[in-house]
Amino acid sequence: MMQIISAVSLWIIPLMIAIILVHSLWKKKPAYENFVEGGKEGIKIAISIIPFLIGMLVAITIFRASGALGFFIQLIRPVLDLIGVPAEIVPLAFIRPISGNAALGLMTDMISVHGPDSLLGRMASILQGSTDTTFYVLTVYFGAVGIKKMGDSLKVGLLADLAGISAAILIATIMFSS
Repeated sequence: MMQIISAVSLWIIPLMIAIILVHSLWKKKPAYENFVEGGKEGIKIAISIIPFLIGMLVAITIFRASGALGFFIQLIRPVLDLIGVPAEIVPLAFIRPISGNAALGLMTDMISVHGPDSLLGRMASILQGSTDTTFYVLTVYFGAVGIKKMGDSLKVGLLADLAGISAAILIATIMFSS
């Protein structure tokens, strides 16, 4: 099973690039010019989202520094112990929908403390890759284009995050638990 996963992860991106290039040739579209045009649009978007990004990062820093996150984890620890979920994964599961950078920092800390091949390190890695930054996307991108009504998008995004978090914990436990 691990060999199949390694082979798929090694070849998936080059295969996707090849498919895109073949599709561009088949449709007679200029792949490189479209790529450059997309890059120009990306730079414009990046500049327009800076104020939203700063606001989100300040809010996350205040939340972590105030001790609210630690209080929340201690509050739910008995339930987590009952269902066999390590409490150390909760900050990552909680922060990941808010900020990818903050989640990456938490994951790096977890891996440096517990090791990359530990159950917690693997669980954190899977969680990082199987969830999205829902609040970040809604705040930054929807704010940049002026979308005001985002209630349904928030519900669907958080449901997808919950599915990704649950799958990460379950898959890591099944595949890597001794």
